[in-house]
Amino acid sequence: MNVNPNTEKPIFIQIAEQLEDSIFTGVFPEETKIPSTNEISVLLNINPHTVLKGMNMLVDDEIIYKKRGLGMFVKEGAVKKIREKRQAQFYDQYVAALISEASKLQMSKEEIIALIERGYEHERHSN
Repeated sequence: MNVNPNTEKPIFIQIAEQLEDSIFTGVFPEETKIPSTNEISVLLNINPHTVLKGMNMLVDDEIIYKKRGLGMFVKEGAVKKIREKRQAQFYDQYVAALISEASKLQMSKEEIIALIERGYEHERHSN
């Protein structure tokens, strides 16, 4: 984990996003403990309250939960919840923008699909 204090994105959001990504990619499996607020604050040399604010975002999103006296744990179903959230964001961030730009370029739906298929084909051959 690392944070960039020179970006417009608040540090607590960076922390929440990095923890969420670690959960999504399996670094922290469901029903396992994540590092404590103090461990993360020492690692990143930032205020524990900033870390807690980021963690509380994930608690509010029902990604992690607190076991009294034991720490924070990844909630069962967290990966599915993150995937659904990211799929919705994917549409908003990429698909809507793609269609908007393609419309400006007067591209047809078929031309867009052909480009996406070409991208998938390229990805398959580069791996």
